Amino acid sequence: MSHAIFFISDGTGITAETLGRSLLTQFPKINFSYTTIPYVNNLARAEQALGKIRASTSDERPIIFATLIDAKVSSFLQKSNALFINFLQPHLQTLENEFGHEAEKTVGKFHSTKNNGSYKLRIDAINFAILNDDGANTKQYQNADIILTGVSRSGKTPTSLYLALQYGIFVANYPLTTEDFAKNELPQILQQYRNKLLGLVIDPLRLSQIRQERLPNSQYASLKQCEQEINQAKTLFQKAQINYLDATNRSIEELAADILTSTDWVRHR
Repeated sequence: MSHAIFFISDGTGITAETLGRSLLTQFPKINFSYTTIPYVNNLARAEQALGKIRASTSDERPIIFATLIDAKVSSFLQKSNALFINFLQPHLQTLENEFGHEAEKTVGKFHSTKNNGSYKLRIDAINFAILNDDGANTKQYQNADIILTGVSRSGKTPTSLYLALQYGIFVANYPLTTEDFAKNELPQILQQYRNKLLGLVIDPLRLSQIRQERLPNSQYASLKQCEQEINQAKTLFQKAQINYLDATNRSIEELAADILTSTDWVRHR
């Protein structure tokens, strides 16, 4: 039986989910089921959330990871029998003590107009990732902070979008094909951007499973084809002296963190 995990927030829930999942990665032998409940910004919605928590069928005590400002909403949810972890409240108290000044505790403050610059940057980065997905619009690569490359379905697109959404990083991605492997060299368009390149690889069996969902029983999804492409990609990266990461056992959050520490993307800003 898995542990029921609830991510609850007065906003989108992205922060609660990111922080909560990061903690749970330290317990790989335990199974979890996840539910995200966003915009719990009043007692009526807190009551609805409480109903979902109490309806959990897990034999284990549910766990709530929350980012809630309103103390009344937070206290109400603690009526459940769940382990309740609010990432914001204890730290707000610590800062209040440090500053000698009470926090405003305004719901939705994180998304206020004071952050419009950061918000616009992330929107621009998302648009860039979409427009430069899968080798499209290669003329814009000079504006990229990072260019991810790898075989089809190795995780390039979701990783690009996550980096854009969370960090405002301009990420393009380019698929390696059998034609590239036949030449045994980086595609011409990528050669001038070596300092922005990072390769992604994935376990062939996992790649085959992913491709089977898209094109069942095809040569494209066969384990033999996947093994061949991954081996060729690694050989190509090594020959071109391009760093690469294995995405197989990494969550998107972990992979993004590894990418940020594996590249010098800041200098392209």
